[in-house]
Amino acid sequence: MPSYNFRCRTCGDTFEVTRPMAQSSNPAACPGGHDDTVKLLTTFGTVSRGGAVPAAAAAPRPAGGGCCGGGGCC
Repeated sequence: MPSYNFRCRTCGDTFEVTRPMAQSSNPAACPGGHDDTVKLLTTFGTVSRGGAVPAAAAAPRPAGGGCCGGGGCC
């Protein structure tokens, strides 16, 4: 179940609420009992453990002959 961050406008406390996505826009009460809260914009990021495959190296150009200077286009 996703978590959403809220900030209380009364006391300035930031808190997290876990709820279904269908209820993501519902108001949330501050743990201090205040009702004037705002949902914060949260972002999602991923971290790699270095297991990514490196980009393929460019293929070497063919050497020698041909009228185009070594590409074999003739």
